[in-house]
Amino acid sequence: MFLSLRTEVTEALSGALAALDVPSADLGIEEPPENVDAVLASSAAFRLAPDLEAPPPAIAGRLAEAIDPAGYEYLESVSVAGPYVNFHPSDAYYEDTLRAAGDDEYGRLESTDERVVVEHTSANPTGPVHVGRARNPIIGDALANVLDFAGDDVDRHYYVNDAGRQMAVFTWAYETFDEDELPEPERDEADYDLVRYYRKGNELLEEGDEAEVEAAEAEIQSILQGLEEDDEATYERVERVVDTVLSGMRGTLSRLPAEFDEFVKETRFMRDGSTSEVAERLREMDESVLEEGAWQLDLSEFGFEKKLVFLRSDGTSLYTTRDLAHHEWKLANYDRAVTVVGEDHKLQADQLDHALDMLGNDTDRIAHLLYSYVNLPEGKMSTRAGTGIDLDDLLDEAVGRAREEVESRLDDRIRDDDLSGDDVERIARQVGIGAVRYDIVSKQPTKAITFEWDRALNFEAQSAPYVQYVHARTCGILSEADADPTTDLDASALSTPEERALLRVVARFPAVVERAADELAPHVVATYTREFAETFNAFYRECPVLSADDEVREARLALVAASRNTVANALSLLGVAAPESM
Repeated sequence: MFLSLRTEVTEALSGALAALDVPSADLGIEEPPENVDAVLASSAAFRLAPDLEAPPPAIAGRLAEAIDPAGYEYLESVSVAGPYVNFHPSDAYYEDTLRAAGDDEYGRLESTDERVVVEHTSANPTGPVHVGRARNPIIGDALANVLDFAGDDVDRHYYVNDAGRQMAVFTWAYETFDEDELPEPERDEADYDLVRYYRKGNELLEEGDEAEVEAAEAEIQSILQGLEEDDEATYERVERVVDTVLSGMRGTLSRLPAEFDEFVKETRFMRDGSTSEVAERLREMDESVLEEGAWQLDLSEFGFEKKLVFLRSDGTSLYTTRDLAHHEWKLANYDRAVTVVGEDHKLQADQLDHALDMLGNDTDRIAHLLYSYVNLPEGKMSTRAGTGIDLDDLLDEAVGRAREEVESRLDDRIRDDDLSGDDVERIARQVGIGAVRYDIVSKQPTKAITFEWDRALNFEAQSAPYVQYVHARTCGILSEADADPTTDLDASALSTPEERALLRVVARFPAVVERAADELAPHVVATYTREFAETFNAFYRECPVLSADDEVREARLALVAASRNTVANALSLLGVAAPESM
């Protein structure tokens, strides 16, 4: 209903401008000023003041007088507050909001008929997923959820780097060292098992004697060359390591959960010839130069001092060359391609876009969502050195802390057998992992964050448990009512400020989905859930539901059901569970 009302407001304002024969202007449609009981407002008077040579409040008054709400379904009236024109909704707006939000798919937008690929995580398969990279799968999964809910046909991809030097080192190390030369694995998982070989290999390359290092480097180069030459035996050696490590990493990611439709391997674009084809097209460009035996693309006309190397002196391709072929494949199969990538890859992403443009691709269909890394008080983390905190450790800690918090709050209920041990464990997982996801996705991606337990698991503050508790509360009310709420209601039964405020927040949810999708900003949904929780809690404090008189009781039950669906869907977009009890 909010989107429909916004359309009506746009039409009404445009008509008023035309009727007054004033210059066209940004309509300035936004949220109303504080303490104004409206749904939308226009600040257009500010921008019109210089042309009309009048103070903004006077211009706002003229615009309001030129608007006739008659004939609009959801626009009831117009008022002026200083320089703002305020738009007030009709009862039909509230009634239709209740009907729409009574659907458990509330907020889902109509199909855009666009196929979108979201590539995220894509961590090198060299060992367990670390906390520093946890923002990628959390943001990526939430973004994919948002785009899907906004009507796109979304595929979730993990791009597997199985052709670089790291994987050649890993393969050599796995085939070189014996089990008894390695420490015990930290967990009984494939990635924790194999990462020991990778670390041992890097240790030898850094600290071994000259002969050992020379022999190792020769074998590593042989593996790289074998991949480049499409040697089947070499592929099989590398893929055995890659697939084993990746299976363990997938297990960790599934705990978030972050699932993928396809794991697209880098070697795919070497074996099908597309990498060689891209390299040949690049070599034919006037901007390509051969320096010290390596082919490089001069991007100085775009402001890049550093050239883009796409073929080494030994003729082997680089990650960038293969990624160019990968992105051309994306553009051939999807309408849009979005990649979630760390801020340290911004230069590569910018160079990639310009190279793709030079190759004749429509780069307007490509977007990169950059993010800063997650920090912990313990400091930086390195897979290569084996120092740092794994994502599994963070999730275990989250569930454990959540379990303690839940048990401390539910001691009486547990003794009364209202909640079983399994129930407590389920809630602990939902709350603990939800706290991690919510705390990370709720921040603007480009802002660096330090994960703090006290903030993430605070049931009273703006956190996942705070919002999750609202959903549990709605479920409890509806369960106790033991009746299906009706959505065929007279909006006048919901007349208190708290009821109307909650209805307005519920009505805005589809617009929040739309904005989050348009801006590739899932944190917008998290911000909305905090506002929603505060508004619902104010309603809960001031408006008794089950003890209200019949007509009001039915209306408030319908509002609670609408709230349940709204907050459940918002949390789902963020990948956060919505517990029915807490």
